[in-house]
Amino acid sequence: MSGNGGAATTAVSPEPVTDDPHFSGLSGCNDWPRVAVLRRLLEENGSMMRVIRVGTRKSQLARIQTDTVVAMLKTLYPGIQFEIIAMSTTGDKILDTALSKIGEKSLFTKELENALEKNEVDLVVHSLKDVPTILPPGFTIGAICKRENPCDAVVFHPKFIGKTLETLPEKSAVGTSSLRRVAQLQRKFPHLEFKSIRGNLNTRLRKLDELQEFSAIILAVAGLQRMGWQNRVGQILHPEECMYAVGQGALAVEVRAKDQDILDLVGVLHDPETLLRCIAERAFLRHLEGGCSVPVAVHTVMKDGQLYLTGGVWSLDGSDSMQETMQATIQVPVQQEDGPEDDPQLVGITARNIPRGAQLAAENLGISLASLLLNKGAKNILDVARQLNDVR
Repeated sequence: MSGNGGAATTAVSPEPVTDDPHFSGLSGCNDWPRVAVLRRLLEENGSMMRVIRVGTRKSQLARIQTDTVVAMLKTLYPGIQFEIIAMSTTGDKILDTALSKIGEKSLFTKELENALEKNEVDLVVHSLKDVPTILPPGFTIGAICKRENPCDAVVFHPKFIGKTLETLPEKSAVGTSSLRRVAQLQRKFPHLEFKSIRGNLNTRLRKLDELQEFSAIILAVAGLQRMGWQNRVGQILHPEECMYAVGQGALAVEVRAKDQDILDLVGVLHDPETLLRCIAERAFLRHLEGGCSVPVAVHTVMKDGQLYLTGGVWSLDGSDSMQETMQATIQVPVQQEDGPEDDPQLVGITARNIPRGAQLAAENLGISLASLLLNKGAKNILDVARQLNDVR
């Protein structure tokens, strides 16, 4: 008997689904979807568990991001082995030209997708902001992980620690290769000179600290946090100062669209709120026909069942701009309630475990906001920006 006179209770541990060590840690009905994935993988390979090969870029940040995704998958599927395969992409190799001038839409994804197509890897991990809104046939984004802070940050040269962009000396050079950042910040801080800077995070920080060429550089907060360099953040640029890139701060897992086992394997990583925000952002960019060659930026917030999307377009020098905000009622879902779809992709994303209605509402929000801006003349701003970028 318990001390308060009630009947004694004994905690009962859930029964394991099987004695097979591949299913270690999985028990109870909540784990059955993952158990089903594991069973299919075992059946395909005769009792030998398939090794899941994960493609990634070679940079330190890309490896950290991939390690993060693999660690989440290992926690969910402790019986599966993962092998990480690193490779260089076009964007990693061309370091003397601004991304907006190269013209290739798949700068950081093409080589990884080639490996997927050749069945050399089973899934690849990207920064979502690097993934075009239209994927090549046969591929899909099977998971979008919980978003980190999507904002931009200013990292200052050591002699300017404690400054802000506003208080930097006249004609200070600020490094960024992003047209989006330059267009927004040049208008707000006309006393600064914005110059292109390329390379991975390590390279750009080294250029800042050693070359005496830049007073500050602009980087994504999420990348700095993942690298463990939070102490280098001198100023965070909030959306009212500088809206962020579509998908910035979120990680995407790309897979072969018809590989149902891998789709099911990674689908559990979808973060519903991040997914819906990014569907709206990608639909906005896709309908505008934007990309890295034009200044387009967004800001999304999910609050009390409402998804708020702010989107904007700018001329290259920021002198001409247009932005609007729209909202839609979208309850953040827990799991899928609809049946399967013949074509489940929305803006390149497959999320069968998230209600279709919520996804469509997010997509429609992005399309509606883009249509509003286009009707107000945004196309002219973007066309001029493209033309000027081509001749620069």
